[in-house]
Formats: sequence, C-alpha cells, structure tokens
Amino acid sequence: MDHLPDTDRSAPSRSGTEEPERLLELAYAAMRLKDEPRAGWVMHGVQDPESVAAHSWGTAYLCLLFAGEAGVDAGRAVTMAVVHDIAEAKTGDFAARAAVEDRRVPEAAKARLERAAVLELLPGATAATPAALWHAYEERGDAEAVFVRDMNLIDMCLQALRYEREARYDASVLIASRDSHRHLDEFFLSAEKRLSTDLARRLFTRIEEQYLLARRM
Repeated sequence: MDHLPDTDRSAPSRSGTEEPERLLELAYAAMRLKDEPRAGWVMHGVQDPESVAAHSWGTAYLCLLFAGEAGVDAGRAVTMAVVHDIAEAKTGDFAARAAVEDRRVPEAAKARLERAAVLELLPGATAATPAALWHAYEERGDAEAVFVRDMNLIDMCLQALRYEREARYDASVLIASRDSHRHLDEFFLSAEKRLSTDLARRLFTRIEEQYLLARRM
C-alpha cells in the first residue's frame, strides 16, 4: 500500500479504534477508485467511461434520494453504497459475467480477491463498521443491502441512458460480451433480471423508456 508522509502519531484518534495515520493510508489507497474505469463500459468502447468512484457516488446519491420511499435506514444505505465497490481499489474492476474472451478472472476468484482486499482496506470489525456493511451488502442480508443493490443497478441503467444519448460508443463494433444485443441493451436486460423491489422496477421502467427513445434517434 502507498504511504503518506509521517503524521503525528501521538494525536488522539477520532475513530477510537484506528490511528489517524492508518485511516489516512486507507483513504489514500481507496482514492485509486477515482481513476479505475468501470470494466463494462471499457469493454463496450465507451469514450471517457465513468470511474468506479463515480458509480459509487451515483449509487449513494440514489440511496439518499429514495431511502425514504423505500422505508430503509438512509444512513446505513448511503454508507453501504459508498463502500460496496471498495475492494476494487486493490483488485481493479472486472466484469466476471463477461464472455470468456472478455473475462479476466472467474467469478469465484473475483469474490475471493475482493474479500481479501476488504480486509486490507476497511477498518474495524463491529456491526456498524464499513467492513461489516460491505459484507452485509455482499450477502444481501437485510433490507438496506437489497435496496442498495437495486440502486446500484439503477445507477448503471442511468449511465447507459447517458451514454446512449451522448453517442459515446460505436454500436457497430462486435464485442463478445454483447452477444446478440444491440447498443447497450444488455445492461438493461442484466439489471431487469436482478431487481428485487417494486420501487426499483418502477424506476427501471421509466429509465428504459427513455433509453429506447434515445436508441431510435
């Protein structure tokens, strides 16, 4: 892990469990997400694709907007959204569900790498810590985790709509992971199958309608 210049180790820790220098090192390592492009968009040749950090922000913002309507704890959901892809600061982003030609590692290996990365990147082990929230998200063990997963997928669909409207990719280029789908259709097909809540399905329908209009232009 990269190291910051020395800081005053004698300063009191605001976390109560972690030294300030250690927390700054974790934050510094996580900043790699700002430069890590989302693999799905890269595979589709999207120009200037969003970073993993941008996607995490989009997911968190959707959680902030819709937590009340969903009836979930907004603070827990937003925090979970912020850290849900934190492991990719160590592993990089890769699309485990991609076609063999486009896949960097199998999905099972991806899960192992991510869990190891979380041990390095997220402090603490109590139920309220970011690490615990990351695991809760992965396990879909509560209403907030299910909601955050849905907002993750809705953010992906909104981003696909944006790229379609802005013509940020060449739909004529053949990509193995696109299969027989045209344009960015596969992102909508993938999201629709995985949505869990009525709220997310309503949002999905509205976004898909706008996407189909943009695709015909």
